[in-house]
Amino acid sequence: MNEVYLHTGTNLGNRAANLKQANRWVAREIGAIAKTSRIYHTEAWGITDQPDFLNQALLVHTRLGPFEVLEKIQQIERRMGRVREVKWGERIIDIDILFFNDEVLDTDALTIPHPYLHYRNFVLAPLLEIAPQLVHPIFRKTITELADASEDSLTVGVFRG
Repeated sequence: MNEVYLHTGTNLGNRAANLKQANRWVAREIGAIAKTSRIYHTEAWGITDQPDFLNQALLVHTRLGPFEVLEKIQQIERRMGRVREVKWGERIIDIDILFFNDEVLDTDALTIPHPYLHYRNFVLAPLLEIAPQLVHPIFRKTITELADASEDSLTVGVFRG
């Protein structure tokens, strides 16, 4: 069984419902969700002139390989109405593969670990909750160490909505 860490985010529509719907599709299409972080409220990163995001980290057990997981994620995003128009723009749902076992992949279609995860508090905070001792296979640092070293100044807090 493979362990895949996913990150979900949304800043359009009923954001909490979007995350719940994404979790249902992930469980149905990819595999059993073993752990979920709380939902985090975060400022937009990259393009900051847009609504704030809700984000969550998931640990999923799957029999699928990394490219199959990517295909399923893209199907879920399309099914939920995701339209890719502007990089880092508004979205009804975004699902990223953060880690897949301890594999390192670098292809045009997929890079694992996610190449920006260590720069983003909105990814590190929920991941820290469910996998503080997970070791990044390239940097050889735990999520705790990456979070402690983060230079991201954006505010991240637990969603109370």
